Amino acid sequence: MAISTLTSIVSSSAVRRRLPIVGAFCILSLGFHNLHSSASLSFNPLTRLSFGSKTHGFHSSSIRMEASNQKTVPSIVVYVTVPNKEAGKKLAASIVKEKLAACVNRVPGVESVYLWQGEIQNDSEELLIIKTRESLLNALTEHVKANHEYDVPEVIAMPIMGGSIPYLEWLKNSTRD
Repeated sequence: MAISTLTSIVSSSAVRRRLPIVGAFCILSLGFHNLHSSASLSFNPLTRLSFGSKTHGFHSSSIRMEASNQKTVPSIVVYVTVPNKEAGKKLAASIVKEKLAACVNRVPGVESVYLWQGEIQNDSEELLIIKTRESLLNALTEHVKANHEYDVPEVIAMPIMGGSIPYLEWLKNSTRD
């Protein structure tokens, strides 16, 4: 009976929706090396490696941004929270339309707990995950501030250290210079 109860809890849509989000944040924040430090392969963060080879280990179809060719540019992932689905759709569309980002993922169901004006707040929000050029961060930040209903909107940027060359080329070609 305990196993069937656990199975029903884990298979519930609320848990399934949140588990991939938590995993994605861990990977983005900590990197693969920190999540599995006991791996038998030594991981050098300066090498050009990616997952997905049909053989054991890695292959070199991905790049680090520092070692990239002229087809890519230094890129970032930017997190912005919005109060609801409608605000997320509107802001995401305006960011892509202005070519301030190549892609915006909208992640519903984020619960934010924070201190605001001396009080603990707990709000349901939507998270925007924005992929763009590093050089567009200031313009993107200004766009968010001008088009967001919060007094102090969240705009947090993290570098993209590497990735798929075709994706990074598309990111460059889909954004303004």
